[in-house]
Amino acid sequence: MQNYPPVELRKFSPAERARPGASRAFTLIEIIIAVAILTVILLMAVPSLEGVFADRKLRASLDGFNKLVREAQERSVAEHRAYLIVWGEKDVIVQPEAFAKGEEKKVVATFGLERGSALTLTLPAALTAKPAGEWIFWPTGTCEPAMVRFVGRAGTWTANYSPLTGYGQLANYEAK
Repeated sequence: MQNYPPVELRKFSPAERARPGASRAFTLIEIIIAVAILTVILLMAVPSLEGVFADRKLRASLDGFNKLVREAQERSVAEHRAYLIVWGEKDVIVQPEAFAKGEEKKVVATFGLERGSALTLTLPAALTAKPAGEWIFWPTGTCEPAMVRFVGRAGTWTANYSPLTGYGQLANYEAK
């Protein structure tokens, strides 16, 4: 058997026993300083987050409208008949140009406009100065050349749509 030297145990005073680990705690001043620093960082981040949210909403409006255009084009080719994108006050809809006898007159797709937003159609090849708010897709999948402008709380975008492909090319995009 081996003999080990005796171990000395430190004795704590009554004050030290009453507050074990007191040196490891945060003081109230340190907590207040940390909260103040976090508040400043968050206040600096809020404007950039608003821009991100506005960009997302604006991109969603562009994607939603492009989906509506695709729907009109695909249906015109698949069903071998012309389809219209018709502008209303609160929404934009897709419907056949003419309904067959006995066919229910129904809307195929809708793009709803938020309050305070507007979607404007310009047909540069139109024969009249103020054409009706209708954009046609023929059974071949081609369409009239069109310029569509969106204005909303999140910003504005303008897209020029090709008559051969129906694809829009962004001419202007400004998120607020």
